[in-house]
Amino acid sequence: MKINILAFGQIVDIIGTSSWTISGVDNTDQLELKLTHDFPGLLNTKYALAVNKKVIHQNTTLSHDDTVAILPPFSGG
Repeated sequence: MKINILAFGQIVDIIGTSSWTISGVDNTDQLELKLTHDFPGLLNTKYALAVNKKVIHQNTTLSHDDTVAILPPFSGG
């Protein structure tokens, strides 16, 4: 199963790219474990995840060709 990953802002600086694909994860908890293993700089970084343009706040099942965005903190105005 292929998942599309998009990164924004300071997350790009930590990861080194703004988009890539990943496989071997079935949900966002597994994705976060893989991301923090592959990119330890994320451990001390606040970010949010959005699945298919919807910000999530709990573990979410992923499907083939879903898009997950890793969003840095942002402020309103």
